[in-house]
Amino acid sequence: MDTIQDATLALDPLAARLKAEREARAWSIAVLAERSGVSRAMISKVERGEASPTAALLGRLSGAFGLTVSTLLARAEGAGAGVARAGAQPLWRDPETGLKRRTLTPAGADPELVLAALPPGARIAYPAASYALLRGQCIWLFEGALLFHEGNVVHSLAVGDCLALGAPADCAFENPSATETARYVIALARR
Repeated sequence: MDTIQDATLALDPLAARLKAEREARAWSIAVLAERSGVSRAMISKVERGEASPTAALLGRLSGAFGLTVSTLLARAEGAGAGVARAGAQPLWRDPETGLKRRTLTPAGADPELVLAALPPGARIAYPAASYALLRGQCIWLFEGALLFHEGNVVHSLAVGDCLALGAPADCAFENPSATETARYVIALARR
């Protein structure tokens, strides 16, 4: 059951959105670099469309902006409020790991639902700052296996398991399988 198609969000709208978010806050690239932990050079390359941002990098940047990755991607696509039609749901593919991420809910919805497909052997780490704007987060696995690293604790999820996360901590999504994609839904509630 492949519920996420192999498509990517165009780089130019995402690059433009990142720059617009930074400029709307009247931040220099140096300020964004300091708040996100991403180098000025990398931010500049991404904003110019010379580098494709990874999931981890988007997590750092969106956290600095006080946005979820889904909201940032939806804004890049120009998605509005109301119904999130299946064909218009922002879909993004991480160029580093192959993670496919589809935002299921309309931009700004709370809670926010995200459908993810993590390829075999892939691992994506996010700093605690990526989650600081969230009141809560749950992960429901519906295909494959998933290891979720929450600080020093590792949660092993099997099909049907749902994990409710605690306070923001450095974390990582890891697919331990060598052959099967891990497919899961993430529910995010903002503060």
